[in-house]
Amino acid sequence: MARKIRAEEEEAAIDMTPMLDIVFIMLIFFIVTTVFVKDAGIEVNKPEANMATMPKNANIFIAITADGDVWMDKREVKVESVRSNIERLLAEQPSDVVIIQADIEAEHGVVVKVMDQVKAAGIDRISVAARGA
Repeated sequence: MARKIRAEEEEAAIDMTPMLDIVFIMLIFFIVTTVFVKDAGIEVNKPEANMATMPKNANIFIAITADGDVWMDKREVKVESVRSNIERLLAEQPSDVVIIQADIEAEHGVVVKVMDQVKAAGIDRISVAARGA
């Protein structure tokens, strides 16, 4: 009789393998579908604004320093190559808005050139970042 009781106890064990498989599949799913923000890679001194808001679905940032240097995806790029970089980023992750973080001392001409490159890449919604007052 002792053998019969031990056999029943061994059969009552729960196999955790299928549950772990499902957990790993869900983890992979959430990692793949997560939105990754493409930060500019440098901090600029933004001008102040009373009505500054952040678009919810923005994930491409372009920073323009006071010296006129343009930064995208944590590296410095030329103004002429902004379009190709945005097209590359859009291929990785589609977006309909780009945020330009221009320094308060940045030249207006450089900002306009960058905005033209963004428009040429096919994005119509461009936001200029500012600090909330």
